[in-house]
Amino acid sequence: MLERLDVWRDTARRYALLPLRIFLGVTFIYAGLDKLTSDTFFTDSANGSLVQILHGAHDTAAIPAMIDLALKAPHGFGYAIALGEIAAGLGTLFGLLGRVAALGGALVSLSLWLTVSWSSTPYYYGNDLAYLMAWLPLVLAGTPYLSLDALLAQRRGKGGGDAVSGHGAHAADGSGSGSATRGGASGAHVPPSRPV
Repeated sequence: MLERLDVWRDTARRYALLPLRIFLGVTFIYAGLDKLTSDTFFTDSANGSLVQILHGAHDTAAIPAMIDLALKAPHGFGYAIALGEIAAGLGTLFGLLGRVAALGGALVSLSLWLTVSWSSTPYYYGNDLAYLMAWLPLVLAGTPYLSLDALLAQRRGKGGGDAVSGHGAHAADGSGSGSATRGGASGAHVPPSRPV
């Protein structure tokens, strides 16, 4: 009974970041596509356009120079944000270059927090700070399970685990850890060692 509980806990720990990956991946893909398909986002004179958003946030931004830079080429900036969101979302959702994708998502969120949502008071009303914090665990951990990184690592012979679950595989972006293969060749469950 205790062994089953240990196995369940190890499985829960292994996949703990999967809901976050799915949420951020889907949300950022949607946000990018929404910008690209919007009737107003790239129409400078329309309500809710990027240009109007940037002008409205200029005086309250943490770094107004970032808005000044964006206003020099607002459409290029808008496409960069939208495509960056899609790339971060796809990379995170499918686990391809997971840490790089998460870093991209974190940078998009950081830039939006320092400009558009900086003036939100109290600070927890601004969603960009929450997104930035949500990206950080994925920057640190990568996407070692249920990911293309794990599949690619297995094909390169870096791991001997299951390509679907990623168990035993070391991700191509370096997010795998030696603890993933602690069962050894027999596949027996061995509890993780405790730090000294």
